[in-house]
Amino acid sequence: MEIVKIPSMDKAEYDKLIEEGFVSRIAFQGGKYPYIAPFLYVFDGKFLYFLATKYGRKNDLFRQHPYVSVEIEKYSGDLSCYTFVTMQGYLVQLEDAIEKKIVREKFVDMIKAHNLSQNILAALGHKPEEPLESIASEERSNIWKLTGVTDIVALKNL
Repeated sequence: MEIVKIPSMDKAEYDKLIEEGFVSRIAFQGGKYPYIAPFLYVFDGKFLYFLATKYGRKNDLFRQHPYVSVEIEKYSGDLSCYTFVTMQGYLVQLEDAIEKKIVREKFVDMIKAHNLSQNILAALGHKPEEPLESIASEERSNIWKLTGVTDIVALKNL
């Protein structure tokens, strides 16, 4: 019996997957077990950026060990078609005020472009009834940038 392998995606294909998506999962190194959490992201064509609320286990794990694995996927409802990419790298926290403002505005644009519910604001440290633009004008969350990517696995079944 022959094992069938899922085909790989080329860079253009996985860049398209990343560009079209907005939800990822980040695996942090925990104590005994990894800790996995969902994150909204934006992609500037080179780097992924994540908004992380300033509370919770993820912040402690980030400070202890910023090396992570990030996963992004897309699949049909019946799983007849699916694609995913995983990237291993490390997170850095943005500190530059101008860069942070630009990235925060990208998050506002992404949420509008995908017509996401205002309820997503609660996952970003804001009340759902607040204006979406408060993401860009206030700093209730940290911005993490994925960098130093050393390994990418991108597979598809279309």
